[in-house]
Amino acid sequence: MPFTPVDWAILAIVALSALISLKRGFVKEALSLVTWIIAGVVAWMFGAGLSGYLVNYIETPSFRVIAACTILFVATLLVGAMINFLIGELIRVTGLSGTDRFLGMVFGAARGGLLVVVAVGLLSLGPVQQDQWWQQSRLVPQFLMVADWSKNLILGMSSKWLASGVSVPAELPFKEHLLPPTMPQEVLGKSSSTK
Repeated sequence: MPFTPVDWAILAIVALSALISLKRGFVKEALSLVTWIIAGVVAWMFGAGLSGYLVNYIETPSFRVIAACTILFVATLLVGAMINFLIGELIRVTGLSGTDRFLGMVFGAARGGLLVVVAVGLLSLGPVQQDQWWQQSRLVPQFLMVADWSKNLILGMSSKWLASGVSVPAELPFKEHLLPPTMPQEVLGKSSSTK
């Protein structure tokens, strides 16, 4: 059975990701990934705190939190980009760029494969399994097998985590900044003192 256009698209995604990473190198790709993760964590953890400083500038609480998170996210990405540039220059000067680029290509191919696994897994949730292009593909079943395995692995790990007694935090970090309290603090203080 020959490759279908979907199979060629899958190969193109993996190859394009590998070529981009070949050009950039492993260290830059890995640092970029770490920077994005750190930027998300920084925005999540400190967005609520920064939103308090934006009260005079943004009236709506939800927009204030979104703006604060965006500021922190972008600022962290900029700092990460500067660090990434400096480390990239250091690698270039030391002469390790050939090895770095090869490892980057492997990393990029793996990233492209992971992207296809996620896309195939999400598409399989819809009615595409009856479509002819889905059924005739040679590569979709392979990636679907990996997507199903990953889903089962994640669900198994999360059920073990929940069964171990580890609890999910009852309060979300931004909840108090987005929702008005149901009762004023004075009323809560009086009701607890009367009991």
